[in-house]
Amino acid sequence: MMMDTNTVQQLESWGSLITGLGVPLIFIDHHASHPETVKIADVYISDEDASSTCEIVYGFYKELGLKPTAEEAKALFLGISFDTKHFILATSKTFRIAADLIEEGVDAQEALSLLALPMDASERIARLKACQRLKILRLGEWIIALTHIGAYQASAARALIDMGAHLTVVAGEKDGEVQVSLRSSREFYEKTGIHLGRDLAKPLGEQLHGMGGGHSTSAGVNGFGTVEEALEKAERILKKNIPASKQ
Repeated sequence: MMMDTNTVQQLESWGSLITGLGVPLIFIDHHASHPETVKIADVYISDEDASSTCEIVYGFYKELGLKPTAEEAKALFLGISFDTKHFILATSKTFRIAADLIEEGVDAQEALSLLALPMDASERIARLKACQRLKILRLGEWIIALTHIGAYQASAARALIDMGAHLTVVAGEKDGEVQVSLRSSREFYEKTGIHLGRDLAKPLGEQLHGMGGGHSTSAGVNGFGTVEEALEKAERILKKNIPASKQ
């Protein structure tokens, strides 16, 4: 069973191991579905409206009339908290589920403190290097930030959004493989309708002979090539899509 991932390629070496086991594959996910994953799945459960995969799993408890144990409730609460960025991206349904889990005994303050990990020096340096190598692109009213670093791509992408970019593309390369983290502001998504997982990560992954997917404002790509190729292709896709979007 695979959860919270829409491509086996995101699992790197584990992906080929899992697909080669010859056992039924069950996927439970809340990202935009990937056609290659749907092909290999024996059971594919997806709900893109869910804030997190944990929200889907909690729905199973409700449907079966089961109550999660204290440990299970805490795990579900943590998963929902993490994926919604401490409930910034939560829906009314998400808050109802969180309230249910708190009634089951979850200490919200204690649970949220577990997610507040201090940033180490290497992550701080990676963020600064991302700024140092930054290319800024203006497309209409939108500010796009493109850069590359060896690690902590997702962290750098989040930081650039916090600094003022509407959309960020952060690439990293290792042994001929390239990873790309994509983030956008909620304003960008709501005004353009561009879904990062569907409209940028998926085609970029295909162009890099890999796979990509994710959420409306947070996505990732794994493929082959160089960071220069990845950033150039991402820029080309954005230039094609943004002028045609709703502004």
